[in-house]
Amino acid sequence: MLIVISPAKTLDYESEIPALDTTQPDLLKDSAELVKELRELQPQDICTLMKVSDKIGVLNYDRFQAWKRPFTGKNARPALLAFKGDVYTGLEAESFGKRDFAFAQKHLRILSGLYGVLRPLDLMQPYRLEMGTKFANGRGKDLYAFWGDQVTEAINAQLASLKSRELVNLASNEYFKSVKKKQLAGEIITPHFKDLKNGEYKMISFFAKKARGMMSQWAIRNRVKQAEQLKAFDMAGYRFNSAMSSGNDWVFTRDEAQ
Repeated sequence: MLIVISPAKTLDYESEIPALDTTQPDLLKDSAELVKELRELQPQDICTLMKVSDKIGVLNYDRFQAWKRPFTGKNARPALLAFKGDVYTGLEAESFGKRDFAFAQKHLRILSGLYGVLRPLDLMQPYRLEMGTKFANGRGKDLYAFWGDQVTEAINAQLASLKSRELVNLASNEYFKSVKKKQLAGEIITPHFKDLKNGEYKMISFFAKKARGMMSQWAIRNRVKQAEQLKAFDMAGYRFNSAMSSGNDWVFTRDEAQ
């Protein structure tokens, strides 16, 4: 079983992290090609493209200009410890031990607008580039065109390495769109998280994002290798709801946030 999640806009390059055996992103040459084109943008161009404030536009202009190889422990950080946001709050990777990281390295992937696909221990330099950004580039009209089949091929390669045909989609629609379903060498299982509100179960974005991270954490800590085992997920009050689930769309509900 392989899990995919989305990255986060918020980053942490300040807190202390443990000594880990880090790796380099597999698609770093492609990232370098993309950065070369992004460097041609002025701060205001970035503001317009990403629909962000002047402050964030300047920050990301500076990031693209400073981006350089090789990636080292001094200028980069393991992806799983660099992202901060609702998913990563639920994931709590900062509390992982070395065996947790080792398992995550095999069974978890982060989809990325700049790096394509990241393993948890892949070093990455700071950036902001959402997969849905309509950045016209040398390969096409947007980032989906830029990455083409590469994201799917990377996932297929890892599924083959794991001798599995199960891909658990805990990513957002924006990011999972980079995976070409017809070319995927396996089946997709998509968990959905719903909270009781005004008498009915609804997907509440903040809670759902955090729950995706919690399920990833639970799978890693419990060394889950088959998707079916995820039905036993029971963090923060969520439980598998067989009545609301259908096929490979698995619904997890809770009546009260914990």
